[in-house]
Amino acid sequence: MDEIKKILFVSLSNIGDAVLTLPALDLLKSAFAQSDITVVVADGPKELFLQNRAVSKTIIFDKRASFRQKLSLLWQLKKERFDAVVDLRNSLFGVCLACRYKTTPLSFVFLPASIRHMRDRNLYITRRAFSPISLPDSLTPRMFCLSQKQEAWVDEVWEKFRFKKNDIVVAVAAGAKSHTKRWPVERFVLLIERLLKDYGVKIVLVGDKNDISIAKFLIDKLNIEIINLVGQTTLLQLAALLKRVKVVVSNDSGVLHLASYLGVKVVAIFGPSSEEKYGPWSEGSVVVKKEVFCRPCQEARCRYNTLDCMKLVKVEDVLSQVGPILEGNQTLGTLKPKGIYKRILIVRTDRIGDVILSTPVITAARQAWPNAYIAMMVSPLTRELVEGNPYLDEVIVYDKDDKQKSWLASFLFSQKIKRYRFDLALILHPTSRVHLVTFFAGIKRRVGYNRKLGFLLTDRIAHLKQEGLRHELDYTLDIVRHLGVEPQDKKITIPLTEEAKKEAARIFLQEGIDSNKTLVAIHPGASCPSKVWPSERFAAVADRLISDYGCLVLFVCGPKDIKRVEAVLGQMKNKAFNLAGRLSLMQLAAVLGRCKLFISCDSGPVHISAGVGTPVISIFGRNQAGLSPRRWGPL
Repeated sequence: MDEIKKILFVSLSNIGDAVLTLPALDLLKSAFAQSDITVVVADGPKELFLQNRAVSKTIIFDKRASFRQKLSLLWQLKKERFDAVVDLRNSLFGVCLACRYKTTPLSFVFLPASIRHMRDRNLYITRRAFSPISLPDSLTPRMFCLSQKQEAWVDEVWEKFRFKKNDIVVAVAAGAKSHTKRWPVERFVLLIERLLKDYGVKIVLVGDKNDISIAKFLIDKLNIEIINLVGQTTLLQLAALLKRVKVVVSNDSGVLHLASYLGVKVVAIFGPSSEEKYGPWSEGSVVVKKEVFCRPCQEARCRYNTLDCMKLVKVEDVLSQVGPILEGNQTLGTLKPKGIYKRILIVRTDRIGDVILSTPVITAARQAWPNAYIAMMVSPLTRELVEGNPYLDEVIVYDKDDKQKSWLASFLFSQKIKRYRFDLALILHPTSRVHLVTFFAGIKRRVGYNRKLGFLLTDRIAHLKQEGLRHELDYTLDIVRHLGVEPQDKKITIPLTEEAKKEAARIFLQEGIDSNKTLVAIHPGASCPSKVWPSERFAAVADRLISDYGCLVLFVCGPKDIKRVEAVLGQMKNKAFNLAGRLSLMQLAAVLGRCKLFISCDSGPVHISAGVGTPVISIFGRNQAGLSPRRWGPL
């Protein structure tokens, strides 16, 4: 190695790309400690090399320079008589400069399939250039260093904004060079609000001058004092600042790569670009993404003009990754599911209660596959129960009683599903139709029960629900348990909307219902006549609640049970409020949320009430094990 005394290292133009070459530069200095390394780099990232212990000389190169200027630089470099040239730009320098060890255009082809990340690619090409000399395989110490001047600058910032020693600081980089790589700035507003409220952190906005308008939008919308250093730092100052923060939340940008190089944890939001090539590499870093069928396209424009890969990433998705880092209890891969799935379809097309009791499956799937695109297929009746679920990316309606009633219509529907390229289907209730639909949709793995054309599934588990030994909610979770996922959260999720709450308040005002009184809701209907308690007994219970306890009684039901409510009201002695057939499912949830008690036959609204936290008295009569309270009772 003594023969290699002078090395030319050609870096890249963009800041992020240049950072990705720094590990290769560190490798060279580690392997050839006594060698002089000259770096050719663009003006933008030059600071990374001007104050770098590995670099003896830095030459600023403008890729837009005239041909004559480029020839002049090439001639200047030729006179240096370098012993080795590592040209990561794959430009003329590697071709035209004569030396024993160098990169050539062939260095950039026929790379091993395992080399995907650009950092690893740069390292591999650098090692290849020196063959047969063997360079270190392990990552080498960083040669990039910060001076006391930059450290003092950060101290001044901390003092100016009265940061305390134990304050947790989060850096947010909401910008990116391409608009397609930017998470919607409105989501950053919501994320920062949640971070401030839930964790009491300090927020620092970082980025370059091109991100100033984004930072201004954040400041205006937040109306909260946060530190805005966007466009106000040098690269070295930014590096010194990043070393002080707990975590960086960033789009695919130069900030992401600089933080990774410095060993700072990053929560990176990725859309069209490939995290395998450009993702964060510091220990404990995570990528948040939505595996829509067309990503990563790595295109500058969205061919579908939707940018769903970015828009479908929710605030909860990002917060669920930032939170554990801030709390210090980050556990990677604890669920260890069998298989990695990018696009998942959950299927439950039966009744209200069944769908509500299936919502923990959605939660478990999201926890096991946080970056997956997860959709749920339901009937038109239950659509609104899951439409706002924070763990779902889409709700797909399968109308087997109308639009998809014929077998042909169902087949055409399956071809529409096929376009999503789902690789996993979780079928929570066995029907011949859904088994056929998921089969013809070409979903690679289909998990369900061994009934109703169950042979069409790839994975079949025994259908034992009729034994009624466990609750329906627990039975549905067997589907994800089959995939090695043990659910951590079995809570029902009902996404109660502000619109539904406002409509409930409007109805109360219109009907003269005093929310300050003790409210009891009664639902006398059910899906099957054998579940229905006699109307005269409902009437007697309602009268006693009014006369003995001073309650206000509200009767609720769907359109099919209006006559049952009218029958009960006709037998009552006291006045009650009739809301029969007037409420959507979300509005019913909002109304039940205002009540002290809900009384009902065994029906779907029982589980809505339990989901919004209102105590339930559910009346059961049938004695079959599979229809008992053990399986269907309120939770």
